[in-house]
Amino acid sequence: MAYNSIIVRLEMNHELVNFGEVASTVSKAGGDIRSIDVIRSGQHNSVRDITIHAADDKEREITEALRSLPGIVVVNVSDQTFLAHLGGKIEVAPRQPIKNRDDLSKVYTPGVARVSTAIHENPDKAYSLTIKRNTVAVVTDGTAVLGLGDIGPKAAAPVMEGKAMLFKQLAGVDAFPICLDTKDTEEIIRTIKAISPIFGGINLEDISSPRCFEIERRLDEELDIPVFHDDQHGTAIVVVAGLLNALKVVGKRIEHVRVIVNGIGAAGVSICKMLLAAGVTRLVPVDREGAIVRGGQYDHPMWAWLAEQPQVEAVQGTLQEVIDGADVFIGVSRGNILSADDVSRMAENRIVFAMANPTPEIEPEEALKVVRVFATGRSDYPNQINNVLVFPGMFRGALDCRAKTINEPMKLAAARAIAAVVKAEERHEQYIIPSIFNDQVVPNVRRAVIEAAILTGVARRIPPDFR
Repeated sequence: MAYNSIIVRLEMNHELVNFGEVASTVSKAGGDIRSIDVIRSGQHNSVRDITIHAADDKEREITEALRSLPGIVVVNVSDQTFLAHLGGKIEVAPRQPIKNRDDLSKVYTPGVARVSTAIHENPDKAYSLTIKRNTVAVVTDGTAVLGLGDIGPKAAAPVMEGKAMLFKQLAGVDAFPICLDTKDTEEIIRTIKAISPIFGGINLEDISSPRCFEIERRLDEELDIPVFHDDQHGTAIVVVAGLLNALKVVGKRIEHVRVIVNGIGAAGVSICKMLLAAGVTRLVPVDREGAIVRGGQYDHPMWAWLAEQPQVEAVQGTLQEVIDGADVFIGVSRGNILSADDVSRMAENRIVFAMANPTPEIEPEEALKVVRVFATGRSDYPNQINNVLVFPGMFRGALDCRAKTINEPMKLAAARAIAAVVKAEERHEQYIIPSIFNDQVVPNVRRAVIEAAILTGVARRIPPDFR
């Protein structure tokens, strides 16, 4: 359930209504009054701004209840979230002022011609002489926006702007939203390639499966800058980071546990790949049709790849059937598909990551009675699996070493770096993942990513702090 603050400006007739009646009305309608500001006060009338915290689906009910009170005029209703989006959330600003003709001649004509010529003669100088060295394109077609689905490129823009804000605030990376008005795979690939010269990296976002696999694979092969589909790999990296710490809490080794991954879409496939890279030897991928089994025949290319992996079990069955004896359940599927009875049939000291949003695969209150370690994608429970822990540090590292790609060793290094932020003396059932505001996350991930890029030969630059 999403919550928000609204500010309701009321004109009150004191002869007909008192503020106690207003407060009672708001409470009965599902709101919580957080503050009251008197704008104008008189003997018979007053105007007040009331800040109300409420669930999104209660806002209309609250305002209508207030309007129905005798002696109340609702002058205006301001939604704090909408106010934060007026005019967009990001802007482009110059790094130096242009105050006179001399300044102009340096940054534009005629002086800029010398810089353009230098880049023409040596294209690598674009990294030192343009914004390419620190700029990422956040690219979407708006077909798979979290919790909203296919809402199109214009409606997806606020999400991409928010991501750009996080890039800048957390890692100092300049990011710009690119919202494409096409669902054609080839056109998306062609467009991103065409705009790539000004960017140092491409962050793919909210592109539906299975097209996202082909788009990322092709771009990774055809561009010389890192391409990262955050919905896939960001989720997978944080899941592995959380699992590494959860296993330490329960005293199990990753090579010994049996892991169920439910929901084999973009995120689920990437989670499976990373689990295998991290050392999982008993993996059960499950989708709506049941378990994906070793040796099975599947039209979906990534399901077919999973069926070829020796660590994938060959036992068929529904989720409720294959969950028996599992040590770990990881859900990236849909809400309320598991019961406490299902989870109780797992092995002792069970670990459950229920990450469907906004409703997890099992209600937290139900799960917490029967699991040892529990995580969700929500911020109102401990152990939130959040991609924000990954992409700022991942791109900070990739840009700083001018990586040609983001490979599997870099992703696994990022997962281990995030896990390491939680110190041994801090680690427990309620704390396996650091906060997104922990100031150690980005530098830890950056360093680990650069080290892995250098070791695997994809770094084109050694940052000064690594020399």
